[in-house]
Amino acid sequence: MASIYSCKECGTNFNLHTTYLYPPDFYFEAGNKGTLSFSAVDSTKFKFEKEDKIRPFFETLNYWGIQRKRTKMMCMNCGKLVGYVYDDGAPMTDSPGQFHFGPSQVIPRAPRYRIKNKALNITSET
Repeated sequence: MASIYSCKECGTNFNLHTTYLYPPDFYFEAGNKGTLSFSAVDSTKFKFEKEDKIRPFFETLNYWGIQRKRTKMMCMNCGKLVGYVYDDGAPMTDSPGQFHFGPSQVIPRAPRYRIKNKALNITSET
Protein backbone atom coordinates (compact mmCIF):
# COMPACT_ATOMS: atom_id res chain seq x y z
CA MET A 1 0.00 0.00 0.00
CA ALA A 2 1.40 3.37 -1.01
CA SER A 3 0.97 6.69 0.75
CA ILE A 4 0.22 10.10 -0.69
CA TYR A 5 2.30 12.93 0.77
CA SER A 6 0.88 16.43 0.32
CA CYS A 7 1.51 19.94 1.66
CA LYS A 8 -0.38 20.62 4.89
CA GLU A 9 -0.76 24.30 3.95
CA CYS A 10 -2.16 24.12 0.40
CA GLY A 11 -2.75 20.41 -0.29
CA THR A 12 -0.32 20.09 -3.22
CA ASN A 13 0.67 16.47 -3.90
CA PHE A 14 4.48 16.24 -3.58
CA ASN A 15 4.65 13.03 -5.68
CA LEU A 16 6.90 11.34 -3.08
CA HIS A 17 7.27 7.58 -3.41
CA THR A 18 7.63 5.18 -0.49
CA THR A 19 10.21 3.24 -2.53
CA TYR A 20 12.63 6.13 -1.90
CA LEU A 21 11.79 6.38 1.83
CA TYR A 22 14.57 5.48 4.27
CA PRO A 23 13.56 3.20 7.20
CA PRO A 24 12.67 5.19 10.35
CA ASP A 25 15.54 3.65 12.34
CA PHE A 26 18.21 4.40 9.69
CA TYR A 27 21.15 6.32 11.19
CA PHE A 28 22.10 9.74 9.82
CA GLU A 29 24.76 12.10 11.17
CA ALA A 30 22.28 14.98 11.18
CA GLY A 31 19.59 12.94 12.95
CA ASN A 32 16.18 11.84 11.76
CA LYS A 33 13.83 12.69 14.65
CA GLY A 34 10.36 13.91 13.65
CA THR A 35 11.12 13.72 9.93
CA LEU A 36 10.81 11.45 6.93
CA SER A 37 13.92 11.01 4.81
CA PHE A 38 13.86 10.29 1.08
CA SER A 39 16.72 9.42 -1.28
CA ALA A 40 14.95 11.09 -4.25
CA VAL A 41 12.15 13.64 -4.75
CA ASP A 42 10.30 15.18 -7.70
CA SER A 43 12.19 18.47 -8.07
CA THR A 44 9.27 20.08 -9.98
CA LYS A 45 7.21 20.09 -6.75
CA PHE A 46 9.77 21.98 -4.63
CA LYS A 47 11.73 25.23 -4.64
CA PHE A 48 15.29 24.85 -3.40
CA GLU A 49 17.19 27.65 -1.66
CA LYS A 50 20.80 27.31 -0.51
CA GLU A 51 21.50 28.25 3.10
CA ASP A 52 25.00 28.98 4.40
CA LYS A 53 25.25 30.11 8.03
CA ILE A 54 28.39 30.71 10.03
CA ARG A 55 27.39 30.14 13.65
CA PRO A 56 27.47 27.14 15.95
CA PHE A 57 24.83 24.46 15.43
CA PHE A 58 24.04 21.17 17.15
CA GLU A 59 21.81 18.62 15.39
CA THR A 60 22.94 15.57 17.36
CA LEU A 61 25.81 14.74 19.69
CA ASN A 62 27.91 13.59 16.73
CA TYR A 63 26.71 16.18 14.19
CA TRP A 64 27.67 19.74 15.06
CA GLY A 65 29.88 22.47 13.72
CA ILE A 66 30.48 26.16 13.07
CA GLN A 67 29.41 26.48 9.44
CA ARG A 68 26.17 24.91 8.25
CA LYS A 69 25.58 24.38 4.55
CA ARG A 70 22.22 22.94 3.62
CA THR A 71 19.41 23.56 1.18
CA LYS A 72 15.87 24.56 2.15
CA MET A 73 12.97 22.72 0.49
CA MET A 74 9.81 24.77 0.04
CA CYS A 75 6.46 23.91 -1.52
CA MET A 76 6.41 25.18 -5.11
CA ASN A 77 2.75 26.22 -4.80
CA CYS A 78 2.55 28.10 -1.46
CA GLY A 79 6.22 28.57 -0.46
CA LYS A 80 5.90 26.82 2.94
CA LEU A 81 9.17 25.39 4.29
CA VAL A 82 8.75 21.61 4.35
CA GLY A 83 12.29 20.38 4.97
CA TYR A 84 15.99 20.44 4.12
CA VAL A 85 18.48 18.64 1.89
CA TYR A 86 21.48 17.22 3.75
CA ASP A 87 24.58 15.60 2.28
CA ASP A 88 24.76 12.74 4.78
CA GLY A 89 23.15 10.01 2.68
CA ALA A 90 24.82 6.84 1.51
CA PRO A 91 28.43 7.11 0.23
CA MET A 92 28.55 7.46 -3.57
CA THR A 93 31.75 5.38 -3.91
CA ASP A 94 33.12 2.14 -2.49
CA SER A 95 36.31 3.92 -1.43
CA PRO A 96 37.59 3.15 2.08
CA GLY A 97 38.06 6.88 2.65
CA GLN A 98 41.01 9.11 3.23
CA PHE A 99 43.84 7.17 4.92
CA HIS A 100 41.47 4.15 5.05
CA PHE A 101 39.57 5.57 8.05
CA GLY A 102 36.17 4.83 6.49
CA PRO A 103 33.57 7.07 4.86
CA SER A 104 33.64 10.67 5.98
CA GLN A 105 32.73 14.08 4.61
CA VAL A 106 35.74 13.74 2.27
CA ILE A 107 33.90 11.02 0.32
CA PRO A 108 31.02 12.35 -1.80
CA ARG A 109 27.69 11.36 -0.28
CA ALA A 110 24.25 11.15 -1.85
CA PRO A 111 21.78 13.88 -0.91
CA ARG A 112 19.09 13.10 1.67
CA TYR A 113 15.79 14.95 1.47
CA ARG A 114 14.58 15.39 5.07
CA ILE A 115 10.93 16.46 5.28
CA LYS A 116 9.23 17.51 8.52
CA ASN A 117 6.22 15.41 9.56
CA LYS A 118 4.44 18.60 10.66
CA ALA A 119 4.54 19.92 7.08
CA LEU A 120 2.88 16.85 5.52
CA ASN A 121 -0.59 15.39 5.15
CA ILE A 122 -0.16 11.63 4.77
CA THR A 123 -3.03 9.58 3.38
CA SER A 124 -3.10 5.92 2.43
CA GLU A 125 -3.81 4.99 -1.18
CA THR A 126 -5.99 1.90 -1.68
